[in-house]
Amino acid sequence: MPAVKVPDTPVEVLVDLLTKASEIAASSGNVPEELTSQLHKALDIASGLDDYLEKMTTQESEPLAEIYKNTISHDWDQVHKEGKTMFRLPKECITGHVEGQTLKMLVRMSQAKKVLEIGMFTGYGALSMAEGLPEDGCLVACELEQYLKEFAQPIFDKSPHGKKITVKTGSAMDTLKELAAAGEQFDMVFIDADKNNYINYYNFILDNNLLRLRGVICVDNSLFKAKVYLKDTTDNNGLALREFNQFVSNDPRVEQVILPLRDGISVICRVSAASECARTQSKITDDEVFRGVKGRPILDRMHLDGKVAYVTGAGQGIGRAFAHALGEAGAKVAVIDVDKDKAEAVAKELFLKGINAISITADISKSDDVQRMIDNIVSKWGAIHIACNNAGINMNSASEDTSLEEWDQTFNVNLRGTFMCCQAAGRVMLKQGYGKIINTASMASLIVPHPQKQLSYNTSKAGVVKLTQTLGTEWIDRGVRVNCISPGIVDTPLIHSESLRPLVQRWLSDIPAGRLAQVTDLQAAVVYLASDASDYMTGHNLVIEGGQSLW
Repeated sequence: MPAVKVPDTPVEVLVDLLTKASEIAASSGNVPEELTSQLHKALDIASGLDDYLEKMTTQESEPLAEIYKNTISHDWDQVHKEGKTMFRLPKECITGHVEGQTLKMLVRMSQAKKVLEIGMFTGYGALSMAEGLPEDGCLVACELEQYLKEFAQPIFDKSPHGKKITVKTGSAMDTLKELAAAGEQFDMVFIDADKNNYINYYNFILDNNLLRLRGVICVDNSLFKAKVYLKDTTDNNGLALREFNQFVSNDPRVEQVILPLRDGISVICRVSAASECARTQSKITDDEVFRGVKGRPILDRMHLDGKVAYVTGAGQGIGRAFAHALGEAGAKVAVIDVDKDKAEAVAKELFLKGINAISITADISKSDDVQRMIDNIVSKWGAIHIACNNAGINMNSASEDTSLEEWDQTFNVNLRGTFMCCQAAGRVMLKQGYGKIINTASMASLIVPHPQKQLSYNTSKAGVVKLTQTLGTEWIDRGVRVNCISPGIVDTPLIHSESLRPLVQRWLSDIPAGRLAQVTDLQAAVVYLASDASDYMTGHNLVIEGGQSLW
C-alpha cells in the first residue's frame, strides 16, 4: 500500500485543508451551494499551481532527472539502519525540478562564478547550480555524509557540469572555517541544512567575508510548511526558521526578500558599502574610491549599457572580436564591413546572443560610404558613443619594389579611411559632448616587424598613432577621447598556411610570451577604452603584443 503523501509546503498544506473543507461541505446538507462553489474554485486554484509551475518550467537535464529518480527510489530507512548515514533522510526533502531551475537561474542572473552550498543531500541542487555556472565556474558543496557524496558522484561524472563540483564531507561549520582560513569568497551561497544552525552559518559567512561584494545568499525552506508564520506553531524546525527569518529581517547589514516558491527561498544581499559605513559610523575615508565613481564599482564602470558603437572591418578577425566584446558589455553594435555577407553573418551572431546589432556595407576608403555609414547609425539609434575604426589592409613588398598603387591603396584604407571615420564620427560626438574613438594601429608603428617587408603598412600604422595623438589632444576638452590599440601578430587561419609557416617560427622566437596573439586577447582593451573607466586617457597607444616590441 503506497504511503500517504504528507503536505510539505504551504500550498500543499492549503490544498489539504481545502480538500477536507470541500469534503465536509459535500457531506453536509446545511452548506450553501455558493459556499461549496467558492471552496471548489479555491481548491482548483491552489491545487493547480504546483502542476502548472512544473509544466511551464524548462525541463531538467538527464543527469538531474537521474539524481531525482535514484533518490526517490532509494531505501533511505534501510541505509540508516545499516549505519551508512547518521540520520534517516526524508526523500521529500530533495530539491525538486522547479526549485532546481530557479537556483540555476539565480546563478546565471547574479553572474556567479563561485558558489557554496551548505547541505547537499543527494546533489540535485548542487548540479542545478553548476549547470548555471560558466565553464570555469566552481561549486563547493558541504555534505555531512561520505555515503551521500559517493551516491551522487557517479551522476556528477556523467554530466559535463559535474567537474565544477567539489564535495567536502564532514561538519559544515568545520568546512566554513577551512574556507575562511584560506581566504575563499563566493558569489552565491545556498543554505539548505540543519535548520537550527541557519543563523550560525549565516553569521559566519558575513562575519568572515565568505560572501563577495554584491554576492547573494539563498536560503531554502524559509516558509517551512507555513509554520514560520502560524501563531500556534510548536514544530522545532518551524520555530528555528521563524527566528532565522526575523533575525535576517532585523539585520541592518543586509536586505532580503522571501520568494513563496515551494517551501520558500530567501534571497539576501548586503546593503551598499556607503549605507553600512553610515550605519556603523566607521572612521574611513568616504570618497569616490570607497563609494565608487557616481556610486558605481569599477566593473560597473566598464559596462556599456545604452551606448551605441560601430566597428569597421568587423566581418572577421579582430573587428569581429571587438564587435562581440562591445556587445557583450552592453552596447548596441553596427557591424561595418566591405563584404556584405560577412557583416550580416556577424550581426546575426550578435543577435543570437541577445545583442542589438545591425550590419552596414561600406568601403571606408570612400568618403561617401563613410558619411552614409555614420548617417545610417545616427538615423537608427540617434547617437554614436563608440567609434571603433579597425578596418585595414596589408600588402608585402620590398621597399624598392613598392608601387605607388600599393602605397596609395594601403594609405587609402589604413590612414585616409581611418581619418575620414574619425572626422565623421567626431563631428557627431562633438555635438553630443561625449564620445570614445578607438583606432586599430599596430605594433608595426613602434618597431619594424621582420623578416616580412611591409613599408606601406608600417608607415600607415605609424600615421594612425600620430592621428590618434593629435585628435586626442584636440578633442578631449570637448568630451571626446581618442585612443588606439596596437596588436602584435594575431593568430588567424591565413598565418597557418604552408607559405607562412616558416615565418611563424621566426615570429615566435621574437615574442617573449612564446605565442601569437589571439583576437580574444584584445577584447578587454577595447571595452576599457570604450568605457567611462578610461575617461582620463586620450591620445594613448595601447600596445598588446606579448612583449615583442621590447626586444
